[in-house]
Amino acid sequence: MKPASENNPVHHTQKIKARMRQLIDHLREDVGKVTEPKAQALFETSAEVLTGLAKAFDDYEKKSEAAWRTEPITSHPKERITT
Repeated sequence: MKPASENNPVHHTQKIKARMRQLIDHLREDVGKVTEPKAQALFETSAEVLTGLAKAFDDYEKKSEAAWRTEPITSHPKERITT
């Protein structure tokens, strides 16, 4: 039987966020190590994208965005178009 932590999604999101933060730090360090402007831009842009993704993981853990909350979202029936 799997440990309870393996069934807990937050256990996994925390581990993934830690790895993303390591990669973000690595990318930002490498910006200062390379001299090619396009590579610097690539590394910095990648770090920014990963920062946004890590925030999405935080939002999931905190249920701070409507999409991550458990209450159902009321849907509106699609309008039927007849010709």
